[in-house]
Parts: sequence; C-alpha cells; structure tokens
Amino acid sequence: MSSISIFGLGAMGTALARTLLKNGHTVTVWNRTRSRAEPLAGAGAKIAESPTEAIAASELTILCLVDYPAARAVLEQAQEALAGRDLLNLTNGTPGDARELGTWLAARGAIYLDGGIMAIPPMIGGAGALILYSGSRALFDRHSSTLEALAESRHLGEDEGLASLYDIALLSGMYGLFSGFLHASALVTSAGGKAVDFLPLLLPWIEAMSGTLPDLAGKIDSGMHGRDVVSNIAMQKIALENIVRASEEQGVAPDFMRPMLRLAGDRVDSGGHGDDISAVVEVIRKRK
Repeated sequence: MSSISIFGLGAMGTALARTLLKNGHTVTVWNRTRSRAEPLAGAGAKIAESPTEAIAASELTILCLVDYPAARAVLEQAQEALAGRDLLNLTNGTPGDARELGTWLAARGAIYLDGGIMAIPPMIGGAGALILYSGSRALFDRHSSTLEALAESRHLGEDEGLASLYDIALLSGMYGLFSGFLHASALVTSAGGKAVDFLPLLLPWIEAMSGTLPDLAGKIDSGMHGRDVVSNIAMQKIALENIVRASEEQGVAPDFMRPMLRLAGDRVDSGGHGDDISAVVEVIRKRK
C-alpha cells in the first residue's frame, strides 16, 4: 500500500481520497478550508497543516484543484519540499497549462504527471471510469497499482500536455453530440412533438451513423478525403443549407448548424466538392 497526499477536497478530490482509503492506502489531505478535510479524517485520513507537510508525508501527491493557477499557488507555498517528489495533477486545464506547470516543476526537481479525469465523482473506483495520463512514464509505472484503484489508466506519452488535449478532444465530441441532440429536439418540439418520443428514432440513427467514423478517421489520417465517397461534401452542404432554412421556417435558431455549413462551404469553394465530409477537418486545422 502506498502513501498518498491529496490537495483539494471538492467533490472529485473527496471521491479520490475515499477510494484510496477504501483500498487500504495511507491518505493525507490538505484543503485551504480545513472543514472540508474533517469528514475524511473520520474515515481514516490524516490532515496536513500545510502543503509542505502534505508533500513530505507521502510518496505521491495528487492535486485536484479548481484550475492551474490555484495548483501553482499551492505548490509555490511548498517549493522547498518539491525536489525529488512525485506529483500528479488532475486539475482541469489546457495542454499549455500542463506544459507550463511541468516546466516549472522540473526546474524545482519534481517528477510530474498530468491527468485528465473522464468520469464524474460517483464513478471513481468503479467500472467505466477512465483517467488519461501524460508526462513522466516512470512516475506512472511506479504508482500504477494506486492509479488503477481510481480508474482505468491510460498513459498517452511523455508530453505533459497530451492528457489535457485528449480530455478536451473527448469533451468536444461529447458537446458536438449534445448540440446535435438539442437542435434536433428544438426542431421536433417546434411542431408540437416531444423529445422523449423522438429519441427512439434518433438513437438508432446516431448509432448507425457512428459506424461511418472509422472510415472518416482513416481519411483524416491519410488525407485521402476523395476515396470511396458515398455522399460528397457538395451534397452534404445542400443538406446543411436545408437544415438551416427549415430551422428558420420553424422559428428555431440555427446557431449550432451554421458553423458546419460555413466550414463545408469553404471546402467546396476551395475545389473539394467531391470530398467526403472528413475534409472539413482540413479547413478547421487552417483556422487560427
């Protein structure tokens, strides 16, 4: 069993601490507001009086704070304790945030691993939870059994920013799904229908269309957007135009759909009318 310190006892930090305690680990907690730590003390955790004390107490320190500036501010209070220490940051942020913090910690002799939690607090320690990691592979391997107690673990590479990048990419896919569902629901309900009655039509359709993603992914990676095209982007642009016009006729704001129409139009205008919809990625990549 390992000794772990946890900074930040919001819903997620508390879930991490409770899961580690249940798995028999020695857990030390620190939170700016001490009252949040007291329930965990009743479950067997030790409360540190300072960030320095918490880092010194354990083999691994996990940060789960509101943002990277908050994580940096806490670590600045404990700079004398950082050298040679294993630090895992599970705070939400961007790839740039992770790389900047990794550089700052490396200059102080710490070993750094960044992580992106693909789960909500009740999922921690259970089936379906996933945490993405990037940064020190040695730290990841050293604490693999501890990390697996929290969630399925996947190390993406030594670049500290990869976990945040993949986290944000997965969320982008999720919000794209949500935006399509919300727009579709607005269309159906504009004519008096109900979203719950529409779902039995929508879910099988989304499942069927998700079967095209491997082909689109291959075209994105190869750049061969004109290979084996079933419905070219010029035709799909017409479909998108019809969605926008129908939305306006129904009094539904086409705000979710206009960007896709614009991107498809840009690809068609640049001569890619025979490409698959995957070619839109080339337009997105070029935008600054």
